[in-house]
Formats: sequence, C-alpha cells, structure tokens
Amino acid sequence: MSRRKNTSAFEDLFGIAAMLPWWVGCVLAVFAYVVLHRYASADVPTNVSPGQVGQMVVGQMTKALAFYGQFIVPLVFLGGAAASFFGRRKREGILRDTAGDQSGATMRALNWSDFELLVGEAFRMRGFSVAETGGGGADGGIDLELRKGGETFLVQCKQWRAYKVSVNVVRELFGVMASHGATGGFVVTSGAFSPDARTFAEGKNIELIDGSALKFMIDRVRTARPEMVSVSRVSNRAEPHLHTTALLTEPTCPRCGSAMAKRIAKQGSKAGRAFWGCTAFPKCRGVREIE
Repeated sequence: MSRRKNTSAFEDLFGIAAMLPWWVGCVLAVFAYVVLHRYASADVPTNVSPGQVGQMVVGQMTKALAFYGQFIVPLVFLGGAAASFFGRRKREGILRDTAGDQSGATMRALNWSDFELLVGEAFRMRGFSVAETGGGGADGGIDLELRKGGETFLVQCKQWRAYKVSVNVVRELFGVMASHGATGGFVVTSGAFSPDARTFAEGKNIELIDGSALKFMIDRVRTARPEMVSVSRVSNRAEPHLHTTALLTEPTCPRCGSAMAKRIAKQGSKAGRAFWGCTAFPKCRGVREIE
C-alpha cells in the first residue's frame, strides 16, 4: 500500500464530513459554530495577579482561535457536506448508467477513480458500510474497506481492460488481509483473472469478481429492491403471507447478489444443519444461516 500524504486538521475534518451523509456535515457545522462562538464571546479578565498571567495568555489565545474558528470550521464541514452530496449523486449516476448498458461498454470506459466509485456503490447496495481508503492512485493498495455485521472486508479494484489480473495481486491482498485481521477480501476488475489467480484464491475467503460478474451483481441488486417494493404493495392488499414466504424462501447472496438455495452441511460443527448457499457456487461461496 502506498503511504498517504500528510494532511492538515482542516483537510481531515473535510474528509470526515465528505464520508458522512451530507446532512450530518450540516449538523456538525451548526454544532461547531455554536461551541466556538461561545468561546469567542467569553470574557477574559485582563487585570490579574502576576501568578495568573499565564492563564490569562492562554485564555486570550483560546478566544482568538475560537473567533476565527467559528467561521472557518463550519465552512469546512459545509464543504465536506457538499462533497458528500455531489459525490453520492455521482456514484448513483455511474451505477445507473452502467446498469442501463447491457453491452458493458460503459463499465469498460470508466477511468480508475470512477470504477472504484462504482464498485463502492455496488457494495453499499448489498448492505455493506463502505470507506473509500484511497489506495494512492491508479491500482495502488487497498481501495475500499467494507464493514458488515462486525466483520471487515478489504477490496482491491483493478480497472484493467487489456490485461488479466495476475496471481500477484491476489497474493498481495491475502497478505494485507492477514496484517489487518480482515474476515475476507475482494478483487474486482472490469476485465478478467488469470487461471493462477483463481487457483490461489480458492479456499482463502477471497472472492474474485470480473467484469461480467460485477455487471450481474449490479443488475441483481438494482432489480431486487424495486421488485420487493412492488410485491410488498400487492401483498399488503391481498396476500401478505405470500410476500413473507417469498422473501424467506428466495434470499439473495450477501456477496454477489445471486439467488440462494437450501443446502445441508456435510461436515464441520454444523454437519446436518440446513443453510442458504449461493447458486453461483463454487465461483461464489456466500452463505446465510436459516433462522
């Protein structure tokens, strides 16, 4: 992974606000102004005894910093909120355009940064909390950090159209997973993977998602939500039991969005117990427990 360049406190605040929902950044801006304005308006005594001069100087400096900060810090938070809002719009637009192009040409034409935005949005729609870590440029380091159910997953995005992703990329991710204590990882590419890469990933809780699999995942997740809303509206008027049964008998895979089927565990501590297994197995090893 490449090192991140040093940033100032204001840049860090901007980055935090940009990662949060836009309205949270607006709330933080208001809160920062209220707190800093209180310190900027506070009275600092000037006639003090010799032993309190240091305390007076600190008070004056704090008041001066608060005076300027009450305007600068809220503006930084508001700038981050704007970046969050427009960034969200951009990600949704990229995903919508990609899903609407059945040929896959739109995905292949994306630059590396937009490709990472597309992948992040696809995982958000699958219920993951996504942090865009900024791997350091085109194909540098870990690009996304996913969290779901208390577990952490790492993602490397490879916007390679002319070359197959080699086994070295998968080995690198496996090493970073071990050092970070991650539950699993994903390597996502708009192209394809070499046979050695696929062989190395087997049994290591690393999922390789090529261009066609990513397109399928996006289409599956996008169509699943409107269908649920549509069925829900019908079922509420007529047969609510059918809606509930349909959702329970046909869950989607938490990893690739494919349909799932009931299977029986043949070995391990859960041998003999039923579970939901991805129909794309062995390409995808996603599972869900049956409660």
